[in-house]
Amino acid sequence: MSDSLEIRFKEDRALRNASLALVKADLAYLKLDLTAKSIGGRVADRLTEGAVDVFEEATQAADDNKGVLITLIAAVGVWFARNPILSLFNDGLDQSEDIETETIPGEDPQQV
Repeated sequence: MSDSLEIRFKEDRALRNASLALVKADLAYLKLDLTAKSIGGRVADRLTEGAVDVFEEATQAADDNKGVLITLIAAVGVWFARNPILSLFNDGLDQSEDIETETIPGEDPQQV
């Protein structure tokens, strides 16, 4: 009985030593990896990769929907040019002449 326990003890110790060697190797690799690049650099790399992925997806969506994209750009252009376009249809009227107020008989025009 004692021999089987001794053998099991030696096997368990060998497994423990192998596991400890793996943990130490992983820690050494982690330390080497962290000294190679700072945490800020890692964050910047991840943000850059994420931005590139979003840009690629947006480019793919724009390629798939060119008509919608052109319509959207045209609508934005018309929106920004709305005042000059409306002034073309103004027929030379002043702003004060555009606003007409109606008075109801029997009411004071100052209260309207």
